[in-house]
Amino acid sequence: MGKWVAEEVLDGALAIVVGANRAVALGSQPTTFAAAWSGRLAEATLTAGDFSVGPGDSSGRKVTIAAKAGADVLVPGSATHVALLDTTGGRLLYVTTCPDQPLAMGGTVNFESWSVEIGAPV
Repeated sequence: MGKWVAEEVLDGALAIVVGANRAVALGSQPTTFAAAWSGRLAEATLTAGDFSVGPGDSSGRKVTIAAKAGADVLVPGSATHVALLDTTGGRLLYVTTCPDQPLAMGGTVNFESWSVEIGAPV
């Protein structure tokens, strides 16, 4: 017998990601909200309009996060990760890697558009 999941189930999980109100650049992978917040090198504010939920690239569903240009560097360092945070609820929602990028104090960084995808069951 085949496997199947309703789009609403996958969209429900992605709705939690859409609750993020900050994207932060980090020098390492955080495991808690506190670590992500204290370790942020740069940050960009996110709103509901920065997220688009739709079909996945290969299957399932995905949420695409809009690009954010010119985010101020808060602390110099080398960004290797990006995290999505819900600062109101104190939640670390999602972490991914990014190309290693040196960040200089007084500079800015661009957060490229990217997606979180949940595949259909196989």
